[in-house]
Amino acid sequence: MILWIKNILFWIAFVIITLMYFVLMMASGVLPARYRHYVGVSWVRCFIWLLKVCIGLDFRVEGRENIPNEPSIICCKHQSGYETLALQLIFPHQVFVMKKELLYIPIIGLGLMLMSPIAIDRSQRSKATKQILEQGKVRKEKGFWISIFPEGTRTKPGEIGQYKKGAARMAQALQMNIVPVAVNSGKFWPRNSFLKYPGTITFAIMPPISWNAGTVEEITDQYAKTIETAQRAIEKQTNTYEQAQTA
Repeated sequence: MILWIKNILFWIAFVIITLMYFVLMMASGVLPARYRHYVGVSWVRCFIWLLKVCIGLDFRVEGRENIPNEPSIICCKHQSGYETLALQLIFPHQVFVMKKELLYIPIIGLGLMLMSPIAIDRSQRSKATKQILEQGKVRKEKGFWISIFPEGTRTKPGEIGQYKKGAARMAQALQMNIVPVAVNSGKFWPRNSFLKYPGTITFAIMPPISWNAGTVEEITDQYAKTIETAQRAIEKQTNTYEQAQTA
C-alpha cells in the first residue's frame, strides 16, 4: 500500500514539473540545439531526483573510466524508460535513435522533438538506415554523441533480443567508436508497469569497441557478447524489490 502511495505522489509531481518544463522547452525552441539540450537535461535531473526522493530509486555507474573523450555511439541494453533518462546524466550531450511514434506522445513528444533525435520508421528498414547515417553525420558534426538501443526494443531481465547491425553500420560510416553499456533497470522499472520499485540500478560501461575492429557482422557480434556478459553479471548480483522483501 505504501509503495502505491509513493508512486502516486511521484506521478503527480512528475506531471506538474513536466508541464512547467514544457513551457521552458517551447520557449527554448528558437535556441541552438546545444542550448535546448541544457533545458532538456535539467528536466531529466528533476525526473531522476523525483524517483529517488519519492520512491527510493537511484542508480550507480561501473566503468565510468571507460567513457572516451571523443563523441561516440552509446550502445545500451534497453529494459525500461530509466536508461533513456540516466544516460543523459552519465554521458555528454547526446541524441537518441528512436521510433518516430514516440514523437506523437502529447507534450513529451514535442519535448523529444526539440532534443534533435533521429526518429525512424522501423517498418521501412532501408529508409531508416539511410536516415540514421545521414542525420547521424549531422549530429556528429555538431559534437553530439549518439545513443542507440541495439536490440531495437525493451527486453525483460534475463531475455536476449536480436541485436541489430545498425550501430555497427553507423560506427563504420561515421568513424565513431562504440561504447557498450549493460543495465538492470528492468528489475526496478518493469515494462508497462505503473509501479516503480526502490533500489539501485546499475549501469556497467564497458571499454569502447573501435569502429574499424572488423566487419559490420563482427562488430555487432562483439558488442552483443560484451553487453550480455556484463548483463549476466549485474543481474545475478541484484535482487528485485520483491526478492529483497522476502529475503
